[in-house]
Parts: sequence; structure tokens; C-alpha cells
Amino acid sequence: MKKIILACAFSISLGAMAQTPCDSGMAGAYPCSNFDLQSNIPVAIFGATSGNDTWGWTDPQDGKEYAIMGVKNGTVFIDISDPVNPVYLGKLDTHTSSSEWRDIKTLGNYALIGSEAAGHGMQIFDLTRLRNVASPPVTFTEDAHYDGFGNSHNIVVNEDSGYAFGVGTNTFSGGPHFVDMTDPLNPVGAGGWSGDGYSHDGQVVTYNGPDSDYTGKEIFIGSNENEVVFVDITDKSNPQHISSVSYNNIGYTHQGWFTEDQAYFITTDELDEVFFGFNLRLIVLDANDLDNPSVHFEYLGPTTASDHNVFVKGDKAYASAYRGGLRVMDVSDIANNNMPEIGFFDTWPADDNASASVGDPGAWGAYPFFESGNIVISNYSDAGGFFLVREQSLSVNDENVQAFSVAPNPAKNVLNFRSNSVPITSIAIYDLNGRLLIDESIDAVTQKTLAIDRLAQGIYIAVVNNIQSIKIAKE
Repeated sequence: MKKIILACAFSISLGAMAQTPCDSGMAGAYPCSNFDLQSNIPVAIFGATSGNDTWGWTDPQDGKEYAIMGVKNGTVFIDISDPVNPVYLGKLDTHTSSSEWRDIKTLGNYALIGSEAAGHGMQIFDLTRLRNVASPPVTFTEDAHYDGFGNSHNIVVNEDSGYAFGVGTNTFSGGPHFVDMTDPLNPVGAGGWSGDGYSHDGQVVTYNGPDSDYTGKEIFIGSNENEVVFVDITDKSNPQHISSVSYNNIGYTHQGWFTEDQAYFITTDELDEVFFGFNLRLIVLDANDLDNPSVHFEYLGPTTASDHNVFVKGDKAYASAYRGGLRVMDVSDIANNNMPEIGFFDTWPADDNASASVGDPGAWGAYPFFESGNIVISNYSDAGGFFLVREQSLSVNDENVQAFSVAPNPAKNVLNFRSNSVPITSIAIYDLNGRLLIDESIDAVTQKTLAIDRLAQGIYIAVVNNIQSIKIAKE
């Protein structure tokens, strides 16, 4: 049984909890390792009783980051450009009725939203509308709608081809339903694939992996309840089954994601922990030969919780694991059957029970693809809701003023840095996406004035002597 400790440091902004470092295995009330809590918003703030999946969008115009989270009665949008003080911008109501299942992907500057709600189809929302929300939170309306299918379990996209794919729909036996999104506000159905039956989830890539037979082909990888299937969908009018692969002790083949070299495919099984008593298990498939994929090895984690979804960014895999929260593994040595857990953030402190039923609490989804390193976790239960976390090696401690201080903060034109101990030898200013904007070497001094008039209004990170990070605000 896990300890539950009341959070001792929080600020109220729309009911949000602000930054709480992971210290001695806890971030306030939440068990953790190597991940700090940036902020948290209970799902009740969104006018909902439960949450579901999550995704994200980075505005190409200014690099601002936005979280998108499904809730039972719609989809909510959150400005996380200041990750410690997120702003709930508003909600897009469900197209038809409420549902426990709602999933979002982005294609360019559009959010594509599907749901298991009957007749829901796919909502299309222009994300550039988030740039200018006068008095949040507001109620948004959809910009377009696709009704070629009714319910869906998930939406899959391929940014390279400009196609979206509904999976688990009421068409094509639940297999991928192709939608041409060349004109996002006028989506066009383009057929589908029923040859492998129902796909619960999927990934579509323009293939650039080790199997040269398929270089440049558009490949669908489906998690199909009791197997993983590979399909060449380059020709939408004539998809071709490539192969399928299964594994031992199947509970429910739920979802999966390629490693970035597309040599291995990591698969989640939602129910094996429940049926067979495993600790959290991920099945790693060797996909070096797409015609003959095979089980490479099985990863067993330290938690008894059930896994749900997994995504890969760089050399790390990020798994949302219901009552086990977010679990993060190093996949840099996956070829040698080595995939150690390197951190976690547990969004359901009460227990790590293996359970994956409708209404089960804990982490449903995670979105790890922001350049800033901030990671969104969506909890099903109201005792959680929206979480934003960050790996400690990347995190900013804006309360650490032991060595250096800065004033005024916020500032308009200049910042005055003062050393409380060692001399100042360098100051660097980064935006929240990690881009270096100012880099100044200094002859050792105890005070330094730095001009920031050329910076746009917003939040930045000042790094002094490469040892202390301070959050600054430019007015």
C-alpha cells in the first residue's frame, strides 16, 4: 500500500496545483521517481465527471504549447506555455452524447476528435483559434465534421501523407477507415481495410525502417485484440496484408508504438496483468523484417498495475498504466533485451491494483512529444484529472535562490542578477521550448544587468553559470 501525504505547497488558480518537486519519492501526495509535478487541474474544473485520452499541439507561429484532453462530455484545451500556471482556455462539447471514450490526434493545425458515442463521427477543430481567447474558459464550436463513420475507438494520423484513420468504427469491420485530409475542413472518405477485422488502436507511418522492401510505403500497424497486424496501405484502393504476430498469455492486445528506428514495436496488453497476475508487461516485437515479425522479449515492470498506452520519443518509452501512473523506460538498448524503468509519476496514490475496467482510476493517456520536455498525463478519475510533469534532469527550480537572485521579476527591459556567493560568469536565456535566445559570457562579477528588451512578452528560463535555473517573466 502506498503512502498518501497531503500536498503542502500549492497555489490556487482555477483549482490548479502548481509546481511540486519530487523529493524523497513523493511530489506532494503523489509517489514519484525522477519526475516533478509541474501542475495539476482536477477534471471537475472542466465541468466533467471523468477524463480519458490526451494529445498536444505546438503552435508553429510562436512555439507555444497546448494540451488537449478528452473528458466524458467533450474536449478541453489548456495553454501550458507557462507549465507551472496552465490556463484552461475552453471546451468543445461532444458532437452527440457523452462517452467514457474520446480520443484526439492533431494533423497540422487541426485537432481530430473521435468517440465511442453513437453517431459522433470525427470533429475537426482549428487549433489556431487558441491563440486569441479573450476571456477563458469559453465554449468552442467545431470547424468541420466528418460523418463517414459514427462511433470510433481512436483516431490515427500520418502527418506525412495527410491522412487520418478511424479505428474501431462501425465501418470496415472495425478496421482502419481512411480519410483524406488534404483540405482539413472538407474531409473525404477514401475507403478502408477490413481484412484483419477490428483494430482497437493503430499507428500509421511512412516507413523508413530496416526492411528495405517497404521503404517509403505507408504502413498501418494495428493492435487487433489478440494480435498485431502490419498492412501496406499505400494504395488506398488496394491495401495489402503484410503479416501478423501474436504472443503468449494474451489478455487484450490494446495499443503499440514503433521505436524511432522502426526496428521494434512495443505493444501493450490491457488485461494480461488482470488475467495472469503479471507485473506490468510490455511485449517488444522484432520488426526488422515486416514480413516475419516476432516476439523479441517481454518487459516486466516493478508495478502490478495494468498498462494502457505506450509512446516512444527518442530513447524513452512512456507508458500510461492506470493505477500505476506514468512509467518511463530507457529503450536505448532494446536490441539487447534491456529496457529498464528510469522514472515514474503515480497519479493514483491509493494502490497499484491490476484493473482495466471502464471507470478504473489512474492514468489513461500520456503525451510526451513536446520539445520542452513537459509531459501531459490524463487521469480518468476526478481525483486527478490533468497532470503536467517533467523529468527532473530537465526541470526548472525557480525557488532556488541560494546562489543567485534576479530583480525585477517580472521585468520589462532589464534584469539585474546578483550573486549571493560565487561570481557570475555566464547567463543564458531559454524559451520554454528549450531554444537558446541569449548567451552571454561574463568576466567574474557579483552583479550583472542584462538587457531583455528584444524578448517578446512571456515566460523564460535564465540559467546562471550553468548551475542554477530561474523562471523569469517578460512584461
